[in-house]
Amino acid sequence: MTILIQNGHVVDPLTQTDGCCDVLIEDGRIKKVAENIDAAAERIINAEGCYVLPGLIDLHVHFRDPGLEYKETLATGGRAAVKGGVTTVCAMPNTKPVIDSKEKVAGVHERAKGESLTHVIQLGAVTKGQKGEELADIKGMAGAGCHAISEDGKSVMNSSLYRQGMKIAEECGIAVFAHCEDQTLVENGVMNADQNAERLGLKGITNSVEDVIAARDILLAKETKVRLHLCHCSTADSVKMVRMAKEEGLSVTAEVCPHHFILSSDDIREDDGNYKMNPPLRSKADVEALRQGLKDGIMDVIATDHAPHAREEKDKSMADAVFGIVGLETSAALTFTSLVKTGLLSMMDMAEKMSFNPAKILGLDDRGSVSEGKRADIAIFDPSRTYRIDKNTFASKGKNTPFDGFEATGEVVCTLVDGKVVYDTFC
Repeated sequence: MTILIQNGHVVDPLTQTDGCCDVLIEDGRIKKVAENIDAAAERIINAEGCYVLPGLIDLHVHFRDPGLEYKETLATGGRAAVKGGVTTVCAMPNTKPVIDSKEKVAGVHERAKGESLTHVIQLGAVTKGQKGEELADIKGMAGAGCHAISEDGKSVMNSSLYRQGMKIAEECGIAVFAHCEDQTLVENGVMNADQNAERLGLKGITNSVEDVIAARDILLAKETKVRLHLCHCSTADSVKMVRMAKEEGLSVTAEVCPHHFILSSDDIREDDGNYKMNPPLRSKADVEALRQGLKDGIMDVIATDHAPHAREEKDKSMADAVFGIVGLETSAALTFTSLVKTGLLSMMDMAEKMSFNPAKILGLDDRGSVSEGKRADIAIFDPSRTYRIDKNTFASKGKNTPFDGFEATGEVVCTLVDGKVVYDTFC
């Protein structure tokens, strides 16, 4: 199918295009990007007043499929993704069963082709069953296209075993996505360890829970030379350590989630399970450090850690609720509202951190850019729309978000995957 996107403001980090252009799409690829393209097309999309962005790439989502489909499926997760302009996701392996073999990776990839509207890259676990006792089939999973291994949901506490896994990942040319949490320091905490936890009578989680493992993982990456990506960073010291690693020339990247660069523990006014996430909402000083890290280019990626749960699992005290927040449908709007509209980041920065950099980390040369020859994965974003986020409109099965009712500016109005319109509010 031939599609012509007209009058949109194209933002492309690869070519540094930042202005009004048309985009011609044929057979799933971008054929031409230029002003006033004169070409026959089966569909014309008038994107006047909108940004035309490379499809967003979320390095950190939980689709819960297989085994936990009551929380999310490949189909519902895919619908949530494209509604948020996300055209590629990395699905974490902590499903039931855990994704720890090449057959399981291949199985999700095959099903996703028929069930999900977005591209799904299934990551593989570091250890079998994520038990931390024996390495998973890393070589096999790499051959099946996992792109990275991760023990997300927990850390591999056996440093020797983790180092072995890193060495194999480096040999296979894939990355390690690190969930930094010293499980011996958590001590049943449910929110940040500060005066707000004391006020609510809840057990706290200190910054050291994250920082100790972040330091360890960076040092192991230095030794093994593996490409290390730190997931959902939440502390000021994580930013410092990533900065130091980059200054030393290490292959270390890091992501920040919207909830961590917008909310602090001061926003938890009452004991509400929707504010329980891992890592927790930190102090205002941590929030400011994360925002500055994004501005300075130290923190490379904005991801969501999209973690859907059933309502009954979250509508309870933080002491009893499960950890997790959904984010696929709100990440673009929250980033634009909090970082771009305020002038902290430019629209080019947003496209870089939500598409171009993730593509580089995964080694995906065919996406992350609105330029000729690339895969036609595109998000059209209207920066003029102002509204209140309503969790009841989410396509995801999960409605667990503290952003319900949050006033946002900017909204994805159309998403294309492989040159096909998969989400459209123009009709």
